[in-house]
Amino acid sequence: MAGFIDIACNFTHESFKDNLDEVILNAELQGVEKFVILCASLEDLDLIQIIRNKSPNKFFTSAGIHPHHANEVLEINHANLLHELSKIKPNAIGETGLDYFRNISPPSVQRKSFEMHIEIAKELGLPLYLHQRDSHKDFIRIIKENKDNFPKFIVHCFTGTQKELDDYLELGAYIGLTGWICDAKRNVDLRKSIRNIPLSKMMIETDCPYLIPKNLPNKPKKNINEPKYLPHIANEIAALIEVELDELKSATGNNAIQFFS
Repeated sequence: MAGFIDIACNFTHESFKDNLDEVILNAELQGVEKFVILCASLEDLDLIQIIRNKSPNKFFTSAGIHPHHANEVLEINHANLLHELSKIKPNAIGETGLDYFRNISPPSVQRKSFEMHIEIAKELGLPLYLHQRDSHKDFIRIIKENKDNFPKFIVHCFTGTQKELDDYLELGAYIGLTGWICDAKRNVDLRKSIRNIPLSKMMIETDCPYLIPKNLPNKPKKNINEPKYLPHIANEIAALIEVELDELKSATGNNAIQFFS
């Protein structure tokens, strides 16, 4: 039976600069067996490779440019981006997609970056690791416009509506759930809609160091999320969808292994 797998670990974040080994050990003591290291910028690639090479069996990796950093594609062509992303031999392409909440990079540039990543994933035969915030219409349109040979994909950190969920599942997406689900007051609809996600399409994540669970007892002083809290999130999800924790752990772990292997 697969153990807990945290599919969203931002281990290149400065929060983990001095204690990453301890963070990983503490998570393992809570039953978290594997970790997906996310890439947000081309600057992350070297550090991701260093972390993975310490214990290759513990980690899956992504390679890509987050929508916030999409301006990076203005300085690189398709061939060079393909070279940069492929050199660490990632398990998925991303984190890519669209984020219109802050528009740190202009929407037009985000769309260009997203489409470049889709083509690269197709060329490399790798799954896509996707991010969407306040951009559902364009996000779905781009996926549908590129549907021929579209790779398997996950929409991570899902916090959207039932309609958005239906659209993703109709396209065959996997859905990643975070500790955001633990905020009962702000997520009444979300906590209901996740019951409609088949276990065969669900994965779980912390998105650490972000999104520490709202109902976590004894929160750390700096409010930094860690993979050791993944079982807490899993317990919350299992209760909401009315399955045993071991069933959720096994299903989501197997999904992650199949997706990233």
